[in-house]
Amino acid sequence: MLEEVERWLDRRSWSVADRPMERILAAKRNTKVSVVLPALNEEATVGDIVTVIRRELMSEAVPLVDELVVVDSGSTDRTAEVAAAAGARVVARDAILPRIPAVPGKGEVLWRSLMVTSGDVVCFVDADLRDFSADFVTGIVGPLLTDPDIDFVKATYDRPFDTGLDELASGKTPGQGGRVTELVARPLLNLHWPQLAGFVQPLGGEYAARRSLLERLPFPVGYGVELGLLVDALHTVGLDALAQVDVGVRKHRHQDERALGRMAAAIYRTAQLRLSRGHLVRPRLTQFERGEEGFVPRTYAVDTEERPPMADITEYARRRVA
Repeated sequence: MLEEVERWLDRRSWSVADRPMERILAAKRNTKVSVVLPALNEEATVGDIVTVIRRELMSEAVPLVDELVVVDSGSTDRTAEVAAAAGARVVARDAILPRIPAVPGKGEVLWRSLMVTSGDVVCFVDADLRDFSADFVTGIVGPLLTDPDIDFVKATYDRPFDTGLDELASGKTPGQGGRVTELVARPLLNLHWPQLAGFVQPLGGEYAARRSLLERLPFPVGYGVELGLLVDALHTVGLDALAQVDVGVRKHRHQDERALGRMAAAIYRTAQLRLSRGHLVRPRLTQFERGEEGFVPRTYAVDTEERPPMADITEYARRRVA
């Protein structure tokens, strides 16, 4: 590990307990904080997350979060209804910037969320978390409020791989999640962006940043958004403006191997684009499923589109002036 990264780990890696709520609230002053949950068919979990944030971080006693928005990415279940009933403002992805046709993907939702939020600090939280703790928000928002030199904060955590085995009930953890992180993202970062080697969960979906930074960054529309934002933030503001905070344990829905393969391809493509800004020879990924007569190939497009920095969007610029 680079000496620079070792020093960064000492200076810019914290625990959520390092910043008591009293200190965070005292530092907040007039800074507005927005929390965004990108959601697609998350009716089982989104309501609990919204409830915890409203109860613990949006009360008169603890007015940390000013705005809580769920951006629904075309759910076919009751995600929007459940989120609204729990107290979130729900906005449909396709209703944001309608002149630009929406494409599927998490990064697309995060990018559009900048148009419908107004916080000086924007905090992203995945909507599939189970046993959600408000620490996920306070942990990553805290450094941005207490330290003016910090622009971007990632959450770090343990990711128990829930196999449903009886041994989990006894407190044992037979495996760890984060398979795409360990097999794809971490090698890419260590080899090509070694300054980012200190991030424990570079692909984690819980992170916060100053709007002044986010609006200057391009957003990969799909699974590559986390890696893309992290790499571009490094090049834009430098390593010392980035940080991570340990918030405990993250439990969420795990995806099957084929979905992880598509995620890995999108992340590799995002890295490739940033390495060369060159042309992909064939932005496709073929996987195999066993059918009645043997293995059947299934070919998927790899995300190849990115949204420009929000600051370049006419509607956003007009809103900022108004």
